Amino acid sequence: MSRLDGSQFQAGAQLLYGNVEFSPDSGTGPLLGTESGGNAVGALPAGSLFFTQALSERFTVGVGVCSYFGLAQEYDENWAGRYYLQEGDLLGLSLMPAVSFKATDWLSIGAGLNAMYGIMDTQVAIRTLGPTDGQLDLSDEAWGFGANVGLLFTLAEGSRLGVTYLSPVELDFAARPSFSNLGALGGAIFANPPQLNLGVTVPQSVMVSLYHELSSKWAVMANGGWQNWNQFGYVEVGVDSATPFSLTKELDYQDTWHTAVGAQYRVSEDWLLSAGFAYDSSAVSDANRTVALPMGETYRFGLGAQWQVSPAISLGAAYELAWLGNLPVSQDSLYRGR
Repeated sequence: MSRLDGSQFQAGAQLLYGNVEFSPDSGTGPLLGTESGGNAVGALPAGSLFFTQALSERFTVGVGVCSYFGLAQEYDENWAGRYYLQEGDLLGLSLMPAVSFKATDWLSIGAGLNAMYGIMDTQVAIRTLGPTDGQLDLSDEAWGFGANVGLLFTLAEGSRLGVTYLSPVELDFAARPSFSNLGALGGAIFANPPQLNLGVTVPQSVMVSLYHELSSKWAVMANGGWQNWNQFGYVEVGVDSATPFSLTKELDYQDTWHTAVGAQYRVSEDWLLSAGFAYDSSAVSDANRTVALPMGETYRFGLGAQWQVSPAISLGAAYELAWLGNLPVSQDSLYRGR
């Protein structure tokens, strides 16, 4: 923010389309059927708003509202993995007030608050003695708070190095599960279920980025980073009942590494083109992957363009392809597929 003069406002809109389908194979349990579940993701809209205001030559304040992280899945009703997941949403929306201080001509320091609103919604099918499945629903919203810290070094004219740290955010969900279509006996057994407490840790991360202008037309960029997904894999589970208890469920997640390279080309005073490639390692091995979070190593390819409409207005557009390849899944002895 220290490089921005006066008042600045930016709004962004994003449409993500994900194609995630399950493909049953010879290892899929025969009692589960062979339904693939269709595309579990489809179209997801997202957006962001940012505002900054320079208070002096050294101090700038700002605020951002953005979709911090998330995954939303919805499989067809009778798909093979319905007893593990039918619908699952885990979203984090952040409000981030921040301040920037230009300490010297070559160093700027920034810090901010990450006030995150978390949304969890899970639906799972339950096998019954009847012709149709029952269903479990669990949903809640929770607030969590973290911090962001950044350093910007001006190495030379047209060369900058940035370091950012995003702290972990604890989201403590608490909800009483609801059950439906269990029949008279099942409905009586689960008529008054206890409240479940689920603690999720949004990963902390570190990113180092470099920008360097080769000429008046060409610039190159690169960054590398680390995310603490191992901590995300420790889920705190508690039960509020006459005999309350709690435990930590370890999902065997592993930390991830990120690297990216890119370039910008200034076609004219008003037009700037960009392209880049990025790689993220997988947070989970093939043996520990689940249908609830089908993550894997990711290759990203991006193209973008920016048009300076006037001295006060610029418009930008970008396209990104993220490729995860095939993600083998193995859950228990009855559920194996690719």
